[in-house]
Amino acid sequence: QVQLVESGGGLVQAGGSLRLSCAASGSIFSINRMGWYRQAPGKQRELVAFITSGGSTNYADSMKGRFTISRDNAKNTVYLQMNSLKPEDTAVYYCNADIVAGIGRMDYWGKGTLVTVSS
Repeated sequence: QVQLVESGGGLVQAGGSLRLSCAASGSIFSINRMGWYRQAPGKQRELVAFITSGGSTNYADSMKGRFTISRDNAKNTVYLQMNSLKPEDTAVYYCNADIVAGIGRMDYWGKGTLVTVSS
C-alpha cells in the first residue's frame, strides 16, 4: 500500500521560513509528478507547486519567488521550502503524487500538515 506522509508544518511568524517534506512509501515502481497543494479555512484547495520526474517545476503565481519545490528521487521525497511567509499562507498543506505502484498508476494524497503564520 502506498502512503504519502508530510512533515515540517508548524507555527511561524510572518517573514519566517519553513521546510515541508513528503515521503512516499510502499510498493512503488516509479513516481511521476509530485506536488503540493494547500487549503485555507473556508477556501478551496489550490495548487502551490509541482515538480516532474525530470525536475521541471511550476508554481502558483502568489508563491513564485518565495517557495521552492524540490525532490529526491532516491528517497521518493518531495520538499517545499517556504520563505517570506505571510499570514495568508496559513493553510493545511497537502502532498500529492502520481505514482505507479503494484496496483497500477494512481494519484495519491497525504493527510496534510498545518502551517500557521502569525502576524
